[in-house]
This record gives sequence, structure tokens and C-alpha cells, in this order.
Amino acid sequence: MIFYFSGTGNSLYAAKNIAHYIGEELVSISAAENTGNELNEYNLREDEILGFIYPIYAWGPPKIVLEFIEKLKLSNYGENYVFSVATCGGSIGNTMKVMKGYLKKKGINLDSGFSVKMPNNYIMMGDVDSKEVEQEKLTAADETLKYINHTVEQRKAGEFRIEKGVFPWLLTDIINPMFNKNAINTTKFHVNDNCNGCGTCEKVCNCNNIKVHESPQWGSRCTQCLACVHYCPTKAIQYGKETEKKGRYTNPNISIDEISQGLKGWTDIN
Repeated sequence: MIFYFSGTGNSLYAAKNIAHYIGEELVSISAAENTGNELNEYNLREDEILGFIYPIYAWGPPKIVLEFIEKLKLSNYGENYVFSVATCGGSIGNTMKVMKGYLKKKGINLDSGFSVKMPNNYIMMGDVDSKEVEQEKLTAADETLKYINHTVEQRKAGEFRIEKGVFPWLLTDIINPMFNKNAINTTKFHVNDNCNGCGTCEKVCNCNNIKVHESPQWGSRCTQCLACVHYCPTKAIQYGKETEKKGRYTNPNISIDEISQGLKGWTDIN
């Protein structure tokens, strides 16, 4: 069973790749969290592999991923192999240490962890990569995923192939909590005259937080995944002034329908 969270498709691409290779089911973390259930309950097969795949937000796992784990209840968990994959623009800080801690509280042992460098999409700071760099990262990511697939298939424990970056404790222990406290704010989202009310933003919102009535209206829930910004076909959605002159990026191998299907709880994403 592969639990995944994805904003602009990078982590869904990784999750699909791994799930298809090892023959495991995809489960959307966002879909589970949007049910409002007090527990996220799942039954495991005796030999089932368990994976957690998600992007890095300010050198830590997205808050929604950690909230999902806090409510996770696994039946029949025993000798199951457990791994974690973090997609990132560069480095992941002490993310795997955080994941180990949260999973340990649920009685789950994290056997291995990996980071996969993907094209940048956090345009509040910096911009998207050039098309040349984007393609280089996607090609390199496929090679990394091959290594992950073989490692997971063989259920190798103690394999942590990750890029922590410089001063990982500072990145994850100091900057990440500040991000979670201050950066996730929906009041700065707005649209320009390019908006045609197509509803794409509502379709891809991980928090089921956007409703389109002629133009989109944001509620208070947000992960700052920026799916609404990047998937907008007319580049109408902006976040303050930070995104006005920035590029847009979505994983070229993942369609809007695949993002939307996952948010509806569909596991058959081809």
C-alpha cells in the first residue's frame, strides 16, 4: 500500500512508478484527510509493502502527511517492510528523522528512506527551473526511482539514500515550524482578469477548499501545495505579488484527471 500526497504531480509520478513496479495499491492522503474521519484505518496483508511518498515543504513533510499518520490505524501490521520517499527541489533536511518519529509513535518502523530531486515548483521563493534543467532533473529522477524500486523490491532495511543539505537541523527544526505557522495563509490568493471560471483550481485542490462561483473562492484550509496556481490554464491565480512574474510547473507525466481522481479516492490511476 502506497500512501501519497502530491501538489503538482511530482510525488504522484514517483508513487505511480513505485506502486506499479512492486504491485501495490495507491492511496491518496488528501482524500483520506478530506473525509473528516477520526481514524485512517487500513488492513494490511502479511507480506504487504508500506510506503509514504510526498513532497518537501520547507525541509519537512507537509503538515497534512503528519496529520494523516497521527490518525493512522493499521490492522495486521507485523513484519511489513516500510519505506518513505520525499521529492524535493534540492535537499530534505531532517525529514526522515521526523518521519521515523511520527511512525514510531504508531508502532511502525521505518526501514528505509529516499529523496528524489524533482523540478522546482515553490515559486513563492525563486522561480521554476528552465526547461533544460527541468528535463535533466526528470531524467535523473527516473534513474533514482529505478534504484528505489530495486531496493524496495528486495526489502532492504537501513537504506537511507537522502540529500539532507547543509545544517539539516536548522532547516527542519527551526525553519519548517515557522513555515507551518506563518506561511499557510489563503487570504493572499486572488485572480486576475484572465480567470474564465473553468473550475480547474477546484478540481485539483488537495484540501477541497476552493469553490468556483464565476471565480474561485478560497476557504481557510490550505497546504500551500500551489496546485491551484500551477494548474490554472490561463495563469489567472496569483498569491500576493510573489507569483505574478513567475513561471508555472506541473509534472508532464501526470494529467489533471489523475490528480483529480486521486483526490476523489480512486486507487486505479493508470
